[in-house]
Amino acid sequence: MGQKFGCQNMVDPIQRVLMKHPKDAYQNQAKVKEQSPQLHYFGVPNFEKAQTDYEKLVAFLKSAGAEIHFLPADDSTSLDSVYTHDPCVISNGGVILCTMGKDARVPESKAMASYFESIDVPILGRIESPGTLEGGDVVWINERTVAVGEGYRSNAEGIRQFKNLLGNHVNDVISVPLPHWTGPDDCLHLMSNVSPIDHDLFLVYSRLLPVSFRQYLLSRQIKLIEVPDEEYDSMGCNVLAVAPRKVIMIEGNPITQKRLETEGVDVQTYNGTEISIKGSGGPTCLTRPFFRSNQ
Repeated sequence: MGQKFGCQNMVDPIQRVLMKHPKDAYQNQAKVKEQSPQLHYFGVPNFEKAQTDYEKLVAFLKSAGAEIHFLPADDSTSLDSVYTHDPCVISNGGVILCTMGKDARVPESKAMASYFESIDVPILGRIESPGTLEGGDVVWINERTVAVGEGYRSNAEGIRQFKNLLGNHVNDVISVPLPHWTGPDDCLHLMSNVSPIDHDLFLVYSRLLPVSFRQYLLSRQIKLIEVPDEEYDSMGCNVLAVAPRKVIMIEGNPITQKRLETEGVDVQTYNGTEISIKGSGGPTCLTRPFFRSNQ
């Protein structure tokens, strides 16, 4: 059996994915009520409904053929641990553990390292303080080119370390400056504004992209689908490709959904009021694919 990890693109079929069920991340309604304000959530998630809605997301992934791995409950982590995308980045050489820009999330990478080691996925390295890096800032343009958003969650030192750890696994690491937007307490990642849908098709919110990066994408012959202003806050730009032109998104973004479908994209939706909108984490945030392959 060949290598069973590696994820240096964001559109090939997901073969293996790491997730954390709300029953283990949230644990109970009392914990949700206590931590939601501390974590700057937009509301208090309903523990029971969160689990029901999450199961629909899980069902979509299973139907797409993904092998799902679940992180166990861990008292050292917060509600945010439901968003498994951010504490690490998966390279073809192994897992790169992140040092999170949000202090409450720092313990998550250690918990994730333990799990990956238990299933024989190697740890390539770790971003060390004062460097910070979060997975939501990392967008693979292709297998050899990766863009990283530089902002409040991922800093220049974190990006420098990331480039060194990747070594000869990549040709180019592009730093993309992010705007202040709504400030350091909010969560603005590069993936808040860019979602790869196919190798030559990306969903974007251009108003928050640097002109140079947008032009770069176009120069790579990548077609851009624009998310309208009225669907940005409802996370219309946070879309998970489970395979080329086959995606999962939060329901309630009909304009974006129609624009995707016009490009021949198969769209499945779930109710994200509890597990996505309140904690600012869409389907990409709720999943950490660690093996994508078109074989």
